[in-house]
Amino acid sequence: MVSCAVDETELNEGTWNSAGLIINGEIDAEISNYDNQGPHDHNFGKKVFGFTETFENGSKSSYANASVNLASGNWQFNDALLGDLSSDIKFGKQSARIRNEGFLLMSFNMNNGASAIRIRHSKFGSDNNSTWRLIVSFNDGRDWSFMGNTITTSSSTLNTTTITVNETRPLRFGIYKTGGGSNRINIDNVEVITDGNGGGGSPQPQPGSASRDSNLTFGNPSNANNSSANNYFLSRNQYTMSYNNSRGTANWVSWHLSSAWTGSSRRCNCFRQDAILPSSFFKASDTSYRGSGYDRGHICPSADRNDSRTDNSNTFFMTNIAPQAADNNQRSWSSFENYLRSLTTNGNEIHIISGVAGRGGVGKNGFNTTISNGNITVPDSFWKVALILPNGSNDINRVTTSTRIIAINVPNDQGISTNWRNFTTSVNAIESLTGYDLFENIPNSIENVLEARIGR
Repeated sequence: MVSCAVDETELNEGTWNSAGLIINGEIDAEISNYDNQGPHDHNFGKKVFGFTETFENGSKSSYANASVNLASGNWQFNDALLGDLSSDIKFGKQSARIRNEGFLLMSFNMNNGASAIRIRHSKFGSDNNSTWRLIVSFNDGRDWSFMGNTITTSSSTLNTTTITVNETRPLRFGIYKTGGGSNRINIDNVEVITDGNGGGGSPQPQPGSASRDSNLTFGNPSNANNSSANNYFLSRNQYTMSYNNSRGTANWVSWHLSSAWTGSSRRCNCFRQDAILPSSFFKASDTSYRGSGYDRGHICPSADRNDSRTDNSNTFFMTNIAPQAADNNQRSWSSFENYLRSLTTNGNEIHIISGVAGRGGVGKNGFNTTISNGNITVPDSFWKVALILPNGSNDINRVTTSTRIIAINVPNDQGISTNWRNFTTSVNAIESLTGYDLFENIPNSIENVLEARIGR
């Protein structure tokens, strides 16, 4: 139950709703909005470090007031449920759905505060517009204050609202539907952002302070979801991807790289099937590549995720692997991976999107279009795009027309150049090749300049 043990003074000064939720006062906050911002995923160290609640792990099928155990902790749902209907707008299998004057409340504190919170929201089905507000409690949920202005949900696609918080006090958040009557709204990822060192306060860490950020900050390039077998959305703490069941490989993988992700854990070499895929999907195994003449090529590299054994191990799921010519994988591709990691040792963080394109490549056994009895497509090329920033936060807002971006597209063949710089291209060229929108959350005036440039 939401606590409502207050005296008469509090009752007269505060605003109650029918469930006993006490709202006392207003707190100003800076609010920004992005269209179709992709899911965020950095569930490391809950309650102190930032996390993303995706609403994928809980179960609640009625609107009745109840506590729900989610991946981030317990939440209170009132006039709200976890919806998995086709009318529920979501990236994964389900999202939260709120009606009337319902709310979602964290039942746990961020012990060192938070710097910002991002909330993805959409109208449910064909419902009309609704309004909602962020609420915050500094006294373990006994009463709450509005933070920031009223948000109107008017889109039938998931948009993201970012609210700057900059608080170091222990706090917890809630989402309170304030208008629209019986019209319903969907809430998908709720990302609580800290400064990378476990606290709130200034949104800009000290220079040189590396953090683990969302693996999908700049958008979902193909609008991957869980209704398409060939554009299937799959997310782990270490990376996010679009998987293509017909190809037997990912279309693309997106991840954040900084020195906070790297360490001294050994490479596990534990290639294995990915059980998270639906039972009807093809699941490649280590034996699928044997004798093929192609390397088991990582898309998100093992060495980009070696801060812990778990991080490294999770790069060896076969969904993160594609058939790669040895001269591509072990020479030009590997040298570019090493170069990007070297940038993180000099105070930079990098947002990376990488994938495969086309059909057919030359391996040690010659040219092939498929392996594993036709279940796995051999790509014509491997591509990668890296957006490089000094360590910091609020990364979208820090991108300018001078921000460094490097894009490469490397033929999947033996005998190619060992120098990755011979394969540089523009983001526009990669987008033309793939049909993806790689940086949809950058303002168009900046995006257009960056994506036309060939960076080195």
